[in-house]
Amino acid sequence: MPMELGLAHQVFGRAQTPEGELLYEIVTCAVEPGAVRTDADFPIHVAHGPEALAEADTVIVPATHEPDETETTGTLPGPLRSALDRVGQHTRIASICTGAFLVAAAGLLNGKRATTHWMSTDSFRALYPQVRLDPDVLYVDEGSVLTSAGEAAGIDLCLHMIRCDHGSAVANEVARRTVVPPHRDGGQAQFIRHPVPPPGLASTATARSWALNHLEHPLTLSQLAAQETMSVRTFTRRFREEVGITPLRWLTQQRIERARHLLEETDLPVDRVAADAGFGTAASLRQHLHAALGVSPRAYRRTFRAETERTAAA
Repeated sequence: MPMELGLAHQVFGRAQTPEGELLYEIVTCAVEPGAVRTDADFPIHVAHGPEALAEADTVIVPATHEPDETETTGTLPGPLRSALDRVGQHTRIASICTGAFLVAAAGLLNGKRATTHWMSTDSFRALYPQVRLDPDVLYVDEGSVLTSAGEAAGIDLCLHMIRCDHGSAVANEVARRTVVPPHRDGGQAQFIRHPVPPPGLASTATARSWALNHLEHPLTLSQLAAQETMSVRTFTRRFREEVGITPLRWLTQQRIERARHLLEETDLPVDRVAADAGFGTAASLRQHLHAALGVSPRAYRRTFRAETERTAAA
């Protein structure tokens, strides 16, 4: 699928230092070099074979436009199995859309959370019951293996990986260059077809905008619902329909993003970062950041400060 292949090149290819140095080298490979069919009216010529996988730090698996053994029987065809055997033990692997079927067939998702396109979740569950499928999110990060939902969610995943590798400032600049939001709210549940709501049904956009301008304050469901003149019950239901997650989970995500930005871009003490992001105390920030990213605020700051110093030295 040319869009999925192209988005990886576009997003990673635009990640660079402030001095313009590219941060990634992107190589496309196939089981057999040469012409590869697509779901468009043109083929893609791939110059590299599977030997390129042995040198990769990250391997991205896009989806195919037609079912193969991976999506019908849950097994890898021999050539694909041989190709994946070349991937290094510590290489990060990410899938876009139904590329998750291939990653699961390789046994890399056993016991882990994962996602895929919402239209394929039933068949995925049937083939890979040992994978903890989450159909409501745009992507899942399990450390060494990551999965994303439908095609455009691949952009969200690529931006997330850049953010983890080089910080929010680099990822946000890539998003600006690509003309996409640096972080989309919610999950793919918002894109699943639902009955058309009654005319005039209010949105929750005003409440979300208001919340982003008041993240440093304690916010309640009642306050958010009041911004839309809704009951808490109606607001919560409507919010989940529009965004794909609960209001409180969304608030936590926004606060984590605010904290990450402050840790990367300012010298504010951790207590002040916690207060400005709405977590109240450093202990609360530490708990939430560790749950989301597996690191403490100080460790996160050291990581990206060190990255900045290495970039400056270069």
